[in-house]
Amino acid sequence: MWKPNQPGNTPAAPEPVRPTSPAATPAFTSGTSATTPGAIPNSEQATIGKSLVVKGEVSGSESLYIDGKVEGAINLPGNRVTIGRNGQVAANISAREIVVLGKVRGNCQASDRVDIRSEGSLTGDVIAARISIEDGAFFKGGIDIRKPGNEAKGPVTPSTTPEPEHKEA
Repeated sequence: MWKPNQPGNTPAAPEPVRPTSPAATPAFTSGTSATTPGAIPNSEQATIGKSLVVKGEVSGSESLYIDGKVEGAINLPGNRVTIGRNGQVAANISAREIVVLGKVRGNCQASDRVDIRSEGSLTGDVIAARISIEDGAFFKGGIDIRKPGNEAKGPVTPSTTPEPEHKEA
C-alpha cells in the first residue's frame, strides 16, 4: 500500500516553465497578465510599458499591448493591437483587431474589428468589418465598414454605376 509521506515516495518539484524565446528585450516582454484589460489569453503578446517611447515603424507577427507612447506606424496584420489606459499613439494602425482604451491619433484599418472602450479616444478614420464604440468613448473621424475579405489598400472610390431611380407614388 502506498503511503504519501514515506521517504522515496515524494514527487520531485516540477521545473519552472522558462520562456522558449531567448531574444527578450527591455522594450517588449512576452506573456499576458490577468489584470491587463483587453489582454488576450494567448501567450504571444508583446508589451510596450508606461515609460517607453517608440518612434518609427512597429511591425511583427504577434499581438501588442501599448501602455506607453508610439509615434509612426503600427503594422501587425492578423494580430490584435491593444492601446492601454496609459497608451498614447500617434500612428496609423493596421491589424486584425484594434482595442482602444487610451488615446489614438491616426487612421485604423482592421480586418476584423475596432473596439473603442468607454475611457478610449480615437481621432482618425476607421476601416473595419465591425466597430464597437462604448458609451463615454470619444471618436472623431469617418467609418468605412467592409465585409471580411474585401479590404482594399487605397481610399474608397465612388461607384460608377448609376443608382436606380425611385419613383414616388
